[in-house]
Amino acid sequence: MARPGLLSPRRLRALVRKEMYQIVRDPSSIAIALVLPVILLLLFGYGISLDPRQIPIAVVLEQPSPAAMDLAARFTISDYFAPIPLTNFQQAEQLLRQRDVDAIVRVRADFSRELAAGRIAPIQLIVNAVDGNRARQIEGYVTGAWQRWVQSQAALDNQALPLVEVQPHYWFNSEVRSQNFLVPGLVVLVMTLIGTLLTALVMAREWERGTMESLLVTPVSVVEIVLGKLVPYFILGMMGMVVCLLMAFFLFHVPFRGSLLVLALLASIFLCAMLGLGLFISAVAKNQFVAGQTSLIAAFLPAFFLSGFIFELASAPFVIRAISHIVPARYFVAIVQSIFLAGNVWSVLLPNAAAMAGLACFFLFLAFKKTRKSLE
Repeated sequence: MARPGLLSPRRLRALVRKEMYQIVRDPSSIAIALVLPVILLLLFGYGISLDPRQIPIAVVLEQPSPAAMDLAARFTISDYFAPIPLTNFQQAEQLLRQRDVDAIVRVRADFSRELAAGRIAPIQLIVNAVDGNRARQIEGYVTGAWQRWVQSQAALDNQALPLVEVQPHYWFNSEVRSQNFLVPGLVVLVMTLIGTLLTALVMAREWERGTMESLLVTPVSVVEIVLGKLVPYFILGMMGMVVCLLMAFFLFHVPFRGSLLVLALLASIFLCAMLGLGLFISAVAKNQFVAGQTSLIAAFLPAFFLSGFIFELASAPFVIRAISHIVPARYFVAIVQSIFLAGNVWSVLLPNAAAMAGLACFFLFLAFKKTRKSLE
């Protein structure tokens, strides 16, 4: 019997032609090659920005003297800041706790008097330091703004540089420790992946093994089927949440200033949203490989890029920010970071919890709607 050659052009041409036919028959290959790069480039190109712009800050002028107002104008004309002028420091503190502003620039009432007397005029800077890197960037931008004002004043009066000193204070993460910021955000990413994958593979596995047909001929209703799939994985997902929290507490020593009960309640809402999304994907895909890949694209990647955990959403284009509102992780990141580092700030927790609950209802509705007792 003749031994086949190592490379036959004829056989190779036939195999290539066979694969080309397979690609045409299987649109998922075309989607991976052509659609996925477009999606990823759009996400990377438009959704990612490492340069904060239009940072919301509260500029508190306790005494609106000409010098203080001129200094405040430096923040108004800068592209880096979106200043909110205030005269009450307590109001500014409230805005910082609600995450409506990222920093407070406080110009005290004696600012002009100290300058005129030739003494050091302090400017108090309070920064939300949950994200230590962002806090340092904001401090740098503020320092640049007051230094330009000092130089302009010296050039205007042809005198020595005014004595101004910025006194920075870091709130919520006074050590500016990166793990205090990263670990709560990573908990959200882990729960996103676990919650979606747990149910995304469930029905797809049933369809692949042929056990779904057996289930459909039984008297159980669609509601019972969906709830029967959800409840065990909800319990499993909450156990995963407990493991994540134990590691955050005892391994990474992340401070926890909120309530465990509140966190458990809000985590259960988030988990319902992700389980519902995963169940919807599995009901549509009916294939474990496709369901797994779809889960990564539909849940994990948006959570990574569009939750505001890693990349600044405020600097993203309007379309990207609008899309981020349908990503449950966006709300859970704000909740977890607030509970860990700032405590139970209800003005932050309640709106985000309401948005998460709405998305949970939406995804569960889709899962119930797509699950049918038929083979179609």
